[in-house]
Amino acid sequence: MDLTHAFAEAPLPLFALAPDDVGPVQGQEPDRAQAPNRDKSSPSCPADHRFRLRNRLLQCGAAAVSDDELLELILFRAMPRLDPQPLAQRLLDMFGDFNRVISASTARLGQVPGVGPAVITELKIVEASAQRLARARVLNRPVMSGWQALLDYCHTTMAHAETEQFHVLFLDRKNCLITDEKQAQGTVDHVPVYPREIMRRALELNASAIILVHNHPSGDPTPSEADIAMTHQIARAADSLSITLHDHIVIGKSCEISFRSEGLI
Repeated sequence: MDLTHAFAEAPLPLFALAPDDVGPVQGQEPDRAQAPNRDKSSPSCPADHRFRLRNRLLQCGAAAVSDDELLELILFRAMPRLDPQPLAQRLLDMFGDFNRVISASTARLGQVPGVGPAVITELKIVEASAQRLARARVLNRPVMSGWQALLDYCHTTMAHAETEQFHVLFLDRKNCLITDEKQAQGTVDHVPVYPREIMRRALELNASAIILVHNHPSGDPTPSEADIAMTHQIARAADSLSITLHDHIVIGKSCEISFRSEGLI
């Protein structure tokens, strides 16, 4: 029975100018950001600032740069001749923190003054890289013995999404992750979930167990009554096919709730 849940021979230097940084294509509007005219001999010019930030990152590691400085380093690639600080601050003011900037939709990013296709592309490259690194730590590995890596992956993928998403992690007989598939995406507080479709996909993948994961864009991972009812429907459907439902994890902004730990399944 279905239940709808209302709920890239030698590598290029990292900071070298890309071919399309030489100048805008004729007829194409470049990214724009407000920046004061500065004497390049000044120690505060963008090139010197970029050099200092880059060296600090490479010599001291990621912990030596703040979130806004890391965002500036990303923006340098998209706007090499401009000071990225004003734009970095606008993005942080708009979205709240580094993670939410990187995870923001292209539509919302495009609404920020100074953000154009080049900036959006750089931000989405970082987002995709973060997700693939996190995924590599859990794919084809026993998830039950690497639970924290799994939670980290779920947070990287879903915690800062602006709409509610429902994922199913399909596991083999050794509880190794076969694949993570997004079954549905909805609005800020609603996503449709169909237990029959989840079971059909589990059989196609020859999965022996599943883990349900969805996010609450509000940031509060407390499950709703609809979340609980939907989980019980999936559990009954899985049990009838001898498929184990290990857990249902609700991802908030900075924490998560496990149905199994809470005694909800």
